[in-house]
This record gives sequence, structure tokens and C-alpha cells, in this order.
Amino acid sequence: MRPLRGSVRPPGDKSISHRALLLGAIAEGTTTVTGILDSADVRSSAGCLAALGRPARGDWTGTLTIEGGPLLAPAGPLDCGNSGTTMRLLTGLLAGWPLEATLVGDASLSRRPMERVAAPLRSMGAKVELAPGGTAPVRVAGGALAGIEHRTVVASAQVKSALLLAGLRARGATRLREPARSRDHTERLLRAMGVRLEEAGGLLTLEGGQRLRARAIDVPADPSSAAFLLVASLLVPGSDVRVTGVGLNPTRTGILDALAAFGAEVEVTTTSGPEAVEPSGTIRAVAPRGLRAADLGGELVLRAIDEVPILGVLAAFAAGRTTIRDAAELRVKESDRLAVLARGLRRLGVTVEERPDGLVVEGDPERTLAGGVTLETESDHRLAMAFGVAALRAAAPPTIEDPTCVEVSYRPFWSDLARLSNS
Repeated sequence: MRPLRGSVRPPGDKSISHRALLLGAIAEGTTTVTGILDSADVRSSAGCLAALGRPARGDWTGTLTIEGGPLLAPAGPLDCGNSGTTMRLLTGLLAGWPLEATLVGDASLSRRPMERVAAPLRSMGAKVELAPGGTAPVRVAGGALAGIEHRTVVASAQVKSALLLAGLRARGATRLREPARSRDHTERLLRAMGVRLEEAGGLLTLEGGQRLRARAIDVPADPSSAAFLLVASLLVPGSDVRVTGVGLNPTRTGILDALAAFGAEVEVTTTSGPEAVEPSGTIRAVAPRGLRAADLGGELVLRAIDEVPILGVLAAFAAGRTTIRDAAELRVKESDRLAVLARGLRRLGVTVEERPDGLVVEGDPERTLAGGVTLETESDHRLAMAFGVAALRAAAPPTIEDPTCVEVSYRPFWSDLARLSNS
């Protein structure tokens, strides 16, 4: 095991990249986006917008621009690929426009629940039809909408964002309440683009009929992607890794609180100015002398839901029994992440108890994982990266099925990990 050393800037934040394109498409003027994530998921959003008459132009490694204007009826189905964010947010966006569209996705996306978005949109007056079982394809016939007051069953930034996008073109106010606070990238971007959005007592209120003003958007690095590099540094003795330009939005920094609960040494320096739409900075992780088990649940897990796979790996090396709970949402992601993670960890020699909403992991700071095993990912990018980090502590390299699936969110992951390992 060679220590990991050096600095790396992960790719742009996936959540913000989607939203920058979608909001830019309906804003007045030309929105410029720098630091956007060049990934399969974000390109799915861009492809759908191009089919709606709002193409993004420019350099995916530099600056993209998108001219805002009316959405046009697409000539065929809108292919969302593997992106649940694209499908759910676009359903909300289209609900207020006088056109019809069908949203489709790959086999994985076509198994994911869409009724949680469709039902409140129907209450607003949209016509939304789903396949039997409440899944894609999603057929939307947009038109005149009326604002509603809606309480989401689970805290979901995708559902909340879809309803806010619909509310922009609705008559009256759209009022939303969540059981817990989900990530707020949509709210931040809406306000930065001139939309009045009130929040009081946990109630979010948006008055319909407001217009968005185009602006420059700088996308910070994705904290979910950064988490894999940070944990890699914590697992290999002698490591010292810095990830730069990382988004530090408080609704996304559950990973930092989780690492602290494990006893990890992490330093955070804010580098963004007060004018930034999203705060960002540098995170440094140094391999500690020892990690301790943690009890992770509630609001913390909500703020680190995409990082649970790599936290499960970290738990395997923390002294004692780690419990991860309140993560049932992971069963309806790109895969059943709890089940696939548990199977993979067991194959690596870790004792894991799978529960309906989480995992219990028996940790050992001195363990070496089983070598030469095959690890299934079900083409889930978060699991492939988690197992890639786990491989750093294996007796021999495992075979990770479909390693290229990381391109959904972090195209250069394998080369960045190798560079840090060889520094």
C-alpha cells in the first residue's frame, strides 16, 4: 500500500450542473456555465434541452452557454439515459408549457419510482401518465397550472425542484414543506437568477409568473465525488490528500460530519467569495492513527445520502460496530445500493447485517480485505468507486464489474486515484 499524496479537483457538481442547464434554458438572456460536469447524466439533460429547442453550446471542459427562451415540442421521445434528476426535474419543467412530451430512460431508470413527482403535478393541473407500477416512460401534457400546498412524504430535492420548476408557470403560489431539509441548489440558483422565494417555518413559497434572468454560473467540484478520494486518503497509512474547489453547501456537507463521527482528521478551508452562488473550498484528509465506529442516521444521512456507499467501506476499517440507518431511499437509486454494497463487502470478508433502511458493519482497523474476488456493481457509479477505494486495502486487486460506469458522475476517477497513489 503506497500512501496517497497530492491535490486534485474533482469534476463539477452533478446536481448543480443539471440545474444550471435547466434554468438557463428558460431564463431571459444567455446563461454561461463554467466548471460544468461532463458526464453521461448531465449530457442527458443537455440532449433533452436540445430536443426542446434550447441547445447548450461551447466547450464542456471550459464554458457552455445556453440561450433561454420558450420550450418547443420535441420531435420524438426525450432520452434521459440513466439520470433520475433529468427525468424528474424535466417533468416538472415541462408541466407548465403547452406541449406534449414523452420521457424515457435506460433499464435502470425505467425501474425507478416517478409517482412521487407525477401525483403533485397532477394536483397542479398537469397531465402526467406513467407506465404500470408508476415508472417511466413519463408522458407529460403541459398547460395551465395552479399553485398548490404540498408536503412531500420523503425529503427529496428532485421532487421539490420539479414542483418549483412547475410553480414558476403556475397561477398563484406554490407552497412546499418537507419532513427534513433536502439539498437546496435549486433555491439558490432561482434566487441568484432573480426569483423571489420565501422560506419561513419550514414552508417554502414561490409565487408563479416570475421570470428568470440569465447569469454566469460557476459550478464547484462535487462533494459526493470528493468523498471517495477523502476516504481513500483516510484508509491508507501515511496519506495526505487535498481536494480543491469543492462545494461546501451546508445541505451537502453531511460527509464531513460523518467523517468526524469516525474520528477522521479533516481540514476545511473556504475559498469562495460572498458573491458566489454556492460556497466552495479545499478539504484536506490525513490518514488517522485509528478510526472508531459511528452511528449515522437522521438528518446527517440525508445530507450524505450519495456518500453512504463509501461510508460503508470506511466503516469496515473503524473499530467496533457502525450502524447506518434512515437510508431506505438508497434501495431505489441506480441500484439497490444497500443490498449491492452489503454483498460486495461480505465478498471482501466483512461482516455486514443488512436492514430495511441501512446496514450494520463490523469494523477492524487492521484488516486486509480478501483479494482476487469479483465485485458486482449493477452498473452503479457510486458502488464502482466505493469498491475501487476498498481495493486499496485488499490482499490482491478485485475484479470490479463495469468499471466504466463511473463516467455517469466522475469520468477521470480511476486516473485521479492512480495519480494520487503514485505521487
